Amino acid sequence: MEGIEHRTVEVNGIKMHIAEKGEGPVVLFLHGFPELWYSWRHQILALSSLGYHAVVPDLRGYGDTDAPDSTSNYTCFHIVGDLIGLIDSLGVDQVFLVGHDWGAIIGWYLCVFRPERVKAYVCLSVPFLHRNPKVRIVDSLRAVYGDDYYICRFQEAGKMEGEIAEVGTEYFLKNLLTTRKTGPPILPKGEFGSGFNPHMTESLPPWLTQHDLQYYVSNFQRTGFTGGLNYYRNMNLNWELMAPWNVVKIRVPVKFITGELDMVYTSGGIKEYIHGGGFKEDVPNLEEVIVQKGVAHFNNQEAPQEINDYIYDFIRKF
Repeated sequence: MEGIEHRTVEVNGIKMHIAEKGEGPVVLFLHGFPELWYSWRHQILALSSLGYHAVVPDLRGYGDTDAPDSTSNYTCFHIVGDLIGLIDSLGVDQVFLVGHDWGAIIGWYLCVFRPERVKAYVCLSVPFLHRNPKVRIVDSLRAVYGDDYYICRFQEAGKMEGEIAEVGTEYFLKNLLTTRKTGPPILPKGEFGSGFNPHMTESLPPWLTQHDLQYYVSNFQRTGFTGGLNYYRNMNLNWELMAPWNVVKIRVPVKFITGELDMVYTSGGIKEYIHGGGFKEDVPNLEEVIVQKGVAHFNNQEAPQEINDYIYDFIRKF
């Protein structure tokens, strides 16, 4: 992590921690759940060495960034507002955007609300999913997957936090980060149980060291998980807030990358949407879809060199 600088910027009424390195056009990286700026450690070093200014915040509710108490302070408007404040603080009009997991979802919102601030978008794991005006999103997921679907289980304030506390922060993080279980994540009701990874082993995969795991553990032991879980708890509210953008096209140039074992990619209907024309219809400037063989959900950490190359090959064109 040599040469990565850390500072705090004031944006949208909160203090946001960012890690950054390099000079040149800004590449803004957005992490997912349950992650931190650290998830992009490989990309920071690679892109900064190629003539870019890599900027990676801890998103609202995570790490060293402020975590407002109210659940309703984690809507898509709040998070995108934070990012616009961050971009403004950098003194640039546009950024290259890279997002993964919840960072990918927030990236799509940014492309909807302020497309003029995004030069091009490299999206990992979560494709753009257009709004169904007839049913709220969590209600729709519950109807398809049942009450034990992980997003449904995350809805009740304090409930999942208590279940994580029972198994411990390290168990929860290791269980989730190392899972290679495909399909929609179903969690046993009323307990975390074996969680996302029923086949979790004692040893870590080659791409995740004990030092890496401990960095996450120490941070989440300090902050808890409520900030990150609040993103899920605003999904129905986000659905309501997005009514003015009911039929919207993403006009930003996009490259999409996922792993063939990704829990999102292997959930019902996602492959068909990505490869069957629906994704391209919603995102007309979708230039490429890449499916990485043998790679699971956390592809920016599991296959970092490949991801670095894909990002650079795309953004260098602009």
